[in-house]
Amino acid sequence: MQKRSSSAFHSGTSGGALVRRRALLGTAALAVLVVCSGLLAYFTRDGRTVHHSTATAGPAVSSVPSASRPDSPGARPSAFPGPPSTHDPIAFAKSAAVALWSYDTRASSQPELVASLHRWLTAEGQYADADSVDRLVPSPVLWGRMADSGQFATATADEAHFPEAFTRALQADPGGITQAYVYAVTVSGKQSISWNGAPQGGAEDHSATLAVQCRPDRPCALAGVLPAVAP
Repeated sequence: MQKRSSSAFHSGTSGGALVRRRALLGTAALAVLVVCSGLLAYFTRDGRTVHHSTATAGPAVSSVPSASRPDSPGARPSAFPGPPSTHDPIAFAKSAAVALWSYDTRASSQPELVASLHRWLTAEGQYADADSVDRLVPSPVLWGRMADSGQFATATADEAHFPEAFTRALQADPGGITQAYVYAVTVSGKQSISWNGAPQGGAEDHSATLAVQCRPDRPCALAGVLPAVAP
């Protein structure tokens, strides 16, 4: 029975952790920095002003658009959901989490999903951690097994906030964020999984802490996904 293959989706593929262009988003370092309240200093450098954004979570972000969730196994999506044009890191993180937790093996290939998620990343290479996103996507072999059972998932993001460690660091050094303008946002929601023979599937709670870049002069973009959830 293929029901639990979704767990492999979210745990990511295993393998050696190679440090590549991770000046600001090192997997092991980030986990330590979250605990030690050093997250802001890790993301940023010197600066004078801070770009403010509300930390109040808005309405739940719904699952991916119906055009990307065909009801028949042979259907193809018209488009993957794209990043919203917003300057609010909270709103952006909720939409990004929905994209990260949603997939449809009936309608797209594994490379197509990877490419669509990469479009959420910031164009500033020194801040973009594509590896942290890729680890959330199953390997081509696992994707094929999931496709054999017609597995797909939709998601909702019900709440999002700045982690306590990030908020404290920002309060201690308000100007420190102005180099990279990267915010940590923790998102909580649900993922609903279905497969052949189980159209209703089941729902699971999910949480993730995302690094979101929101410069004052351009819409937000994803910088990466932290390896541990920051409260």
